[in-house]
Amino acid sequence: MLTVLGFGMIATFLVLIMMKKMSPIAALVLIPALFCVFVGQGAQLGDFVIEGVGKLAPTAAMLMFAIIYFGVMIDVGLFDPIVRGILRFCKADPVRVVVGTAVLAAVVSLDGDGSTTFMITVSAMYPLYKRLGMSLVVMTGVAATANGVMNTLPWGGPTARAATALKLDAADIFVPMIPALGVGLLFVFALAYVLGRRERKRIGYLTLDEALVTESETETVLVTAGGGASGGDVERGSVTGGGLPEAPAGDGGDGSDGSDGSPVLDPKRPTLRPKLYWFNAGLTVALLAAMILELMPIPVLFLIGAALALTVNFPKVADQKARIAAHADNVLNVSGMVFAAAVFTGVLTGTGMVEHMANWLVGAIPEGMGPHMALVTGVLSLPLTYFMSNDGFYFGVLPVLAEAGAAHGVSPLEIARASLVGQALHMSSPLVPAVYVLVGMAKVEFGDHTRFTVKWAALTSLVVLAAGILFGIV
Repeated sequence: MLTVLGFGMIATFLVLIMMKKMSPIAALVLIPALFCVFVGQGAQLGDFVIEGVGKLAPTAAMLMFAIIYFGVMIDVGLFDPIVRGILRFCKADPVRVVVGTAVLAAVVSLDGDGSTTFMITVSAMYPLYKRLGMSLVVMTGVAATANGVMNTLPWGGPTARAATALKLDAADIFVPMIPALGVGLLFVFALAYVLGRRERKRIGYLTLDEALVTESETETVLVTAGGGASGGDVERGSVTGGGLPEAPAGDGGDGSDGSDGSPVLDPKRPTLRPKLYWFNAGLTVALLAAMILELMPIPVLFLIGAALALTVNFPKVADQKARIAAHADNVLNVSGMVFAAAVFTGVLTGTGMVEHMANWLVGAIPEGMGPHMALVTGVLSLPLTYFMSNDGFYFGVLPVLAEAGAAHGVSPLEIARASLVGQALHMSSPLVPAVYVLVGMAKVEFGDHTRFTVKWAALTSLVVLAAGILFGIV
């Protein structure tokens, strides 16, 4: 019964948000609360939620101060030269813009933190997509998939979890997987190229001057004639003869006042601090280096970084308050989403649904598949890491899969490597807090992102698995 209710709860949540019948925050709270009552454990709901909130509180704190920090960096112009350089390199070509998104997300992912990756990638690329009238779900989909492949780095989390759960060396798991992961990353770049060509066909190949003329104020998503996001034929709002969206009357085509990060290239916004550029650049590099070296917990680093950035760039208290208020919407949306997700994960774990779902899936494996448990683990890693946290999968399910494989002579190392292939899909899971940073900063509906991204992310994971089998790694 718990197995059925667990899958039913997840399916209900996904259907409602993809059909836009409920907001993600409302769905993350109300649906698990309702299913908790169905399970007969409504009296324990409070305990489940508090436990879930306790586990995610550090993540929420990190996101709050990270959004303020990077928001201030956008305001003061830290990313302006990068954006201008990328735009000139891309020559307003959608193909180069999308491929550039994949490359940027992959490079920034070296710090091992998905939230930071998405903040920097969206901060740099969002203005280009808006000015060119490109689909924002292409940006979020490519960024999430590229980050998912890179999330397998030993300091990214999954590899360390697999090593800990199976008592193996992380290097023994990761290093042999590099060729397969490299193939997966190349596939992401190829996918970005294909999606970029589709965007070029839709909006045309613009000159740099045309790209800077105006900026769309409406979100662009790929939709089929039936209204669902897809990679097929697309349609969108009115466009000018040059293929750019018409600017709303009265705004002059230059967007808002700069507080939301859209007009990053506006050279006249009052928040610019050109004399402090190298201080801000140095502070950002130092912050990222401290994260990689794990000198302090990430929430503490961003708390200190945000305080320093605000104090140095805006010495007046009134200006500091104004900058915090300018980014309050993003902070509230993302942190609220994280705490709402705590209800979902708390109920899923506390009621025992996750454990029963995992046991059912493991028990459903045919006896004849025993010698191929590495392949089975790789395939199962896609849905399991999407529907549950990495902790739940690697510490709860992986040891069971490894034990089943060992009974048929399959090495735990092969099982551990195969367990990493689902990370490209995992990064778009509704249980991953970082994805809410991505869609929130990009101003994309989570349902639109899910419909567009899941198929490409799943395909990327299968490519990594196929490459692993071909190279004899798993």
